[in-house]
Amino acid sequence: MSAIAMPVGRANWGLTALPPLALYIHFPWCVKKCPYCDFNSHAVRGQGGDGLDPALEAQYIDALLRDLETCLPLVWGRPVTSIFMGGGTPSLFSAQSMDTLLAGIRARVKLLPDSEITLEANPGTFEAAKFAGYREAGINRLSIGIQSFNPAHLKALGRIHNDDEALRAVEIAHRHFDNFNLDIMYALPQQTLEQALSDIDRAIDCQSTHLSAYHLTLEPNTLFHRYPPNLPDDDMAADMQDAIEERLAAAGFEHYETSAFAKPGRRARHNLNYWTFGDYLGIGAGAHAKISFPDKIIRQMRYKQPGEYLQQMAAGSAVQTEEAVTLEQLPFEFMLNLLRLTEGFDLTLFTERTGLPITKLVHEVERARADGLLERELNHVCPTARGRRFLNALLERFLT
Repeated sequence: MSAIAMPVGRANWGLTALPPLALYIHFPWCVKKCPYCDFNSHAVRGQGGDGLDPALEAQYIDALLRDLETCLPLVWGRPVTSIFMGGGTPSLFSAQSMDTLLAGIRARVKLLPDSEITLEANPGTFEAAKFAGYREAGINRLSIGIQSFNPAHLKALGRIHNDDEALRAVEIAHRHFDNFNLDIMYALPQQTLEQALSDIDRAIDCQSTHLSAYHLTLEPNTLFHRYPPNLPDDDMAADMQDAIEERLAAAGFEHYETSAFAKPGRRARHNLNYWTFGDYLGIGAGAHAKISFPDKIIRQMRYKQPGEYLQQMAAGSAVQTEEAVTLEQLPFEFMLNLLRLTEGFDLTLFTERTGLPITKLVHEVERARADGLLERELNHVCPTARGRRFLNALLERFLT
């Protein structure tokens, strides 16, 4: 683990209050690795069938709780406002394992009574009894990886479910949860505008409380990056994005973040904590953490390979790297998150979450405003439609 070096110039720097604290838990196994996925996920095939070996499942839950214990000295007394279980496919794990995990978390940290507790789930792993057990364990929100309702596109994406299984997953979700998200992707191989909107219309018909609409991108170290499929061009993808935003707005969804749309009062609290530069513990293979102190902000990363993570955790700590965020990095890291919010933010939050004066941002904010990428009214800043379209170029302005 690398030592924390305090950057020159921190002597007069400090936070006056600590931000909200969330907990992210990573589950690294999937039934099958999708060709577009660059997340830390590993196929379970070879362990017998499509399920996870029960002994390995129990070992991993135990490691997660010991991992959390190693974090406690960093966050003594701070309440946890939300939990997000991501992957991989967390819904490969049994309801009993989730109950054991959540009970162990409650015994170790102060989990607020109204905490949002989200589980990522794939339609190919939906079983009614299992999801009833998840709800009884305390999970109160699902995020379901539908991606598409079109059989041809599901096959092209390498998904293990079909359109009927997607609809069945939604039916089971409605039976046990009143708050769930559907993930939908667009700009898929050989997808037309009409097909993209058909997916959105079917997602609207599912009556979820939240939709995430993502542009398919070819990420490095994926099969799609090595063997690129035939994707819609940039103009067609932009037309899809505009049409999707209009269709969801007409259906009563608030477009509050780059790829996130929610019914009123149903915005993802856990993700909003990320986007407002809040703190988060990260446990599990490859999990990342951001933790603030009065005199520094640190980031951690766990070992990525599941076997190595378990081995390192058994030895006492699975933290592979730990470093302090430098003062020079803070403006970009802050804007990297906040500029995803379509409604913008108040510049005073910059000082509250970084300890730096607003003057560290104002020059580039004004330049971006002059170029039509940002709007500013007093201290409130938000990206324009052009700024949202060219978000990466806008963010690059805050790198220096």
